[in-house]
Amino acid sequence: MSDVINHECGIAFIRLLQPMSFYQEKYGSFLYGLNRLYLLLEKQRNRGQDGAGVVSVKLDMAPGCKYMDRMRSCDANPIQEVFDRIRVAVHAEEIEGKNADWAKQHVPFISEIYLGHLRYATFGKNNIDYVHPLKRASNWRSRNLALAANFNLTNVDELFALLVRAGQHPRNYSDTVTLLEQVGYALDDEVQDMYRAYRAQGHAQEQVSLLIENNLDLTKVLAQSSAEWDGGYAVAGVLGHGDAFVARDPWGIRPAYYYRDDEVVVAASEGAVIQTAFRVDDANIKEVKPGYALIVKKDGTVSEEMVREPKKRSSCSFERIYFSRGNDRQIYRERKRLGELLVPQLLDAIDSDLENTVFSYIPNTAEISFYGLVKGLQQQGIGEPRVEKIVIKDAKLRTFITSDAGRDEMVGHVYDVTYGALKENDTLVVIDDSIVRGTTLKRSILRILDSLHPRRIIIVSSAPQIRYPDCYGIDMNRMGEFIAFNAAIALLKERGMESLIDEVYRECKAQQGLPKEQIENKVKAIYAPFTDEEISGKIAQMVRNASVQADVRVVFQTVDNLREACAGNDGDWYFTGNYPTPGGNKVVNTAYINWVEGANERSY
Repeated sequence: MSDVINHECGIAFIRLLQPMSFYQEKYGSFLYGLNRLYLLLEKQRNRGQDGAGVVSVKLDMAPGCKYMDRMRSCDANPIQEVFDRIRVAVHAEEIEGKNADWAKQHVPFISEIYLGHLRYATFGKNNIDYVHPLKRASNWRSRNLALAANFNLTNVDELFALLVRAGQHPRNYSDTVTLLEQVGYALDDEVQDMYRAYRAQGHAQEQVSLLIENNLDLTKVLAQSSAEWDGGYAVAGVLGHGDAFVARDPWGIRPAYYYRDDEVVVAASEGAVIQTAFRVDDANIKEVKPGYALIVKKDGTVSEEMVREPKKRSSCSFERIYFSRGNDRQIYRERKRLGELLVPQLLDAIDSDLENTVFSYIPNTAEISFYGLVKGLQQQGIGEPRVEKIVIKDAKLRTFITSDAGRDEMVGHVYDVTYGALKENDTLVVIDDSIVRGTTLKRSILRILDSLHPRRIIIVSSAPQIRYPDCYGIDMNRMGEFIAFNAAIALLKERGMESLIDEVYRECKAQQGLPKEQIENKVKAIYAPFTDEEISGKIAQMVRNASVQADVRVVFQTVDNLREACAGNDGDWYFTGNYPTPGGNKVVNTAYINWVEGANERSY
């Protein structure tokens, strides 16, 4: 992607089902689980680099012995920092010859349960207080809670108010703390109810804790705590006594996958990373079903339980286009198909003149769609497409230059081109996976492509026009960020239709006091007067720098083609404005109000 947008977070969970000595004997080390956790996090590095954290839980430790360890970092290289510090804590070189049971008793992070997290900060500052996993401490093991999540909720204000009305005084106003405290509040309620019931039955106090741990109903706790959550989430948690869960939103917006055998239960935000880290067949890797939670009890029992009634599936299509790793079998197929489906539009754009057209791509995530595009062109039977690697992405450049002109000139060197790959009068077609702001196109990419002197430059997006903000995990929540929106506004002004801008604003304002369930997306009206082609044409004008000599066109994927390529992952609110939750409509209207009023604020 030439326009950088930031990713959702990533989660990783491991539960070892055999005694610690088993892994030492079979795999040569009782660090087996910790090493696999490192692989899961490193393979999901793409999902967030603002912070990383690990929690481990030891089972059946005696009173007075530490059973929960945590390490977190928000340094420049947080994964490496966390595991370097864990390595120091466990004295890895000195203890390798020790007995596994001894190590569990005496060494931190030698445990049966691991929960890891990678954070991209979409809410709150990027400091250690917000880095997952978060902990909620208690002297009761069953009330100790560590939580890590890939999520965004649209109604944090409502959820925070519920906690305050319940008599709580949360230490921070943030989505993560609110989530933690809601689960913790429901957990406290359940434990307290069970304590009273067991005491009423005549059980001695020292027996009650074990009875609660063995019979705690996590499904009930999660159903109660998540009942009002509006948004996308995959939430993983572990309790101090050893129960654990991975819960997914009822719309299936945020992804979660798991694998189990007689040695391990593992869950992560991407299935391919499980396949790589544990060398298992992807046929045995399953999705956590929308609205369900994967429950792993202290005794190793595994089940998938419904927590909230599943809704119409709206899994994030941006996961398929861009965020998830392309080595996943299904995602690889979908991205290739996205490229194939662009062929009819592109043949029209180049008048089917393959002889005088060169095809290329913007590295790195557009490469798979490019292969699909080339395959589709070959299948047309009208000639062999000319393919070249035109754009080369260099390492990020740091610069001390502070003037806008100087900075833009330096940013232009992030990309380079292959000279001599074009001949006179060629059309150059370059595919990108998506176009959000168009800033990098205007400031650098089009200028360097123009240095090859093509007759025409066609920029192709394998995703449709991004028109609406996201509120379920991606940091795109300001209307002015989207070049498609800016193009529509420019067209309204050019055609004397500016009154529509004010009309939509008034309609959005009129809904501000309504419950989110009654709010409608009024921003759709901004795009209604124009065809997709008209907006694409305006975008092409807007990204064409005055210094560019070539004719410039922009071609976008259609929404219908997106749905065909990514069947079953129909979360397309970025493109259509069809939000799966009521809070989405509230967010888009708020984003529009903020844009009109010039408020550079988050819309949720």
